[in-house]
Amino acid sequence: MKIHRIDHAGIVVNDLSAAKAFFLDFGLEVHGEWEAEGESLDRIVGLNGAKTACVGLGTPDGQTWIELIQYILPSDERGIQLPFANTPGIRHLAFIVEAIEAIVAKLKNKGMEIFSEIQHYEKSYKLCCCRGPEGMIIELGERIR
Repeated sequence: MKIHRIDHAGIVVNDLSAAKAFFLDFGLEVHGEWEAEGESLDRIVGLNGAKTACVGLGTPDGQTWIELIQYILPSDERGIQLPFANTPGIRHLAFIVEAIEAIVAKLKNKGMEIFSEIQHYEKSYKLCCCRGPEGMIIELGERIR
């Protein structure tokens, strides 16, 4: 038995258009858009009567893929739960970027919540975390050369 790689990360959102716009503006590219419903989807996700709209986004080099998923049916009545960095579960998406200062300034100008100023991690990375669409935590890292 052998694991080759992580294929993608699925992110459930309430506003697919806004989340897609955020990641396109961030620099990802659309690799596919589709809707899904039916018995097969119900069995895969463990829900009855599921209907989804999805957007697959990736880095320009095609190495990283995220899937934004909006459940049209059934809806989750609990709404968006804003996690903290120490909330159990998958907590953030991390991107290696160039020109982290420019990206952080752009996000600040758009009103995004920035957790801290850019920090140096040892002598290898500049790091900063912000809150992306619907409260998801986005970590930005730039390698120090």
